[in-house]
Amino acid sequence: ITMNKASTAALGALALAMLAASPARAEIGVIVSAKSTQAPQLAQVCQAFLGKVKSPTPINLNEKNPLRDEFFAKACKKDPVQVQAMWGKLIFTGTGTPPTEVGSAEAMKKAVAADPNAVGYIDKKDADASVKVIATAN
Repeated sequence: ITMNKASTAALGALALAMLAASPARAEIGVIVSAKSTQAPQLAQVCQAFLGKVKSPTPINLNEKNPLRDEFFAKACKKDPVQVQAMWGKLIFTGTGTPPTEVGSAEAMKKAVAADPNAVGYIDKKDADASVKVIATAN
């Protein structure tokens, strides 16, 4: 198939329009309470979210929130199936309890701000004075 210059230009414009229309990915901020003295490394945060360590206390967004999958992919290098499988095993063997879940960034900030041992994640632009961003996942 041969393409003339007009077809090539139209295809290029279409590709650019599709890129521009795709949703912007969030810059994920890992947060702790503004009153917290802890600042765990991202690796320790992931271990907490995956049930490998008991501290810090993870607060998770619910499965309906797209930021949840993005957090696990960017911060912990795990896809949703891997995370479910890990937790399924921990629950089945009685060795773990999944993190508390909240439904929104507002609920996440409120839960994390209230517990100096908690850690969570939100879109970094949603952070306010009640929490502090200790890491970003991109």
